[in-house]
Amino acid sequence: MFRRTDAAISPTALYTGTVWRRNGLSHPAFATLAGTALWTGLVAPRRAAALLGVPDLDALLLARHHAIDTLLEQAIDSGEISQVVELASGLSPRGWRFSSRYGSDITYVETDLPGMTRRKQDLLERAGLMGPGHRVRVLDAFEPIGPNSLDALADELDPDQGTAVITEGLINYFPLPDVTTLWNSVGAVLHRFPRGLYLSDLHLDQNPGAVTATAKVLITAFVRGDVYLHFDSEQEAIEALYEAGFDAAELLLPSSFGGRVESGVDRNHIVRATTGAR
Repeated sequence: MFRRTDAAISPTALYTGTVWRRNGLSHPAFATLAGTALWTGLVAPRRAAALLGVPDLDALLLARHHAIDTLLEQAIDSGEISQVVELASGLSPRGWRFSSRYGSDITYVETDLPGMTRRKQDLLERAGLMGPGHRVRVLDAFEPIGPNSLDALADELDPDQGTAVITEGLINYFPLPDVTTLWNSVGAVLHRFPRGLYLSDLHLDQNPGAVTATAKVLITAFVRGDVYLHFDSEQEAIEALYEAGFDAAELLLPSSFGGRVESGVDRNHIVRATTGAR
């Protein structure tokens, strides 16, 4: 079983960090030699997979990132959200970009396991990229209680401000019981605020066949662990989100947000779930 440890998650963090940087979404301070090597090493396998009809990995990553960015921007610009917690943020540049854009108007907390948190904190401080409301914290997304839980972090936030929680590139690496634990924690925490927004990505098991099987094999080899497709339909996933305590939930297609749209990016759905008044 794939467990979330610093060693296990680092290939995905390094690779996605390189994708953001190569596409103008990140700062040069986020560059890593290991990430560049991983990206270069996957060029040939990605091309071979494309011949089999497998969607391009970089296109999938960029489409989901753009979609989540857009939904978060809308929530902040509308005044509904002013606090953001990004779980398992890895080398995501979103905290830096949103803190740079909104300054003291928002609080942005990036979280991850200790090794990645130390690395992120160090690179942000060395490059002078920490904004006034930008923080980095140790947090285990799958711990419902305890000092390193989302519940404990929520105690540090303003209870009168709308709050968003983001899990990008996380859900499908864990079995359903872990996902249920996570969603229950997020749903319960967001009910502590006047408005809550949960954003994530989610692969459904809607397209069984050679393409899906090939993609799963490639990703499994890359992350050195299992990849899980928990739900057969959008309705199943939405019902699970309601059971976790969200007041509203929907799954959206990345192609509906514009940006870089290539064939196959809609195999990855975008979760938007909310709590509180609308």
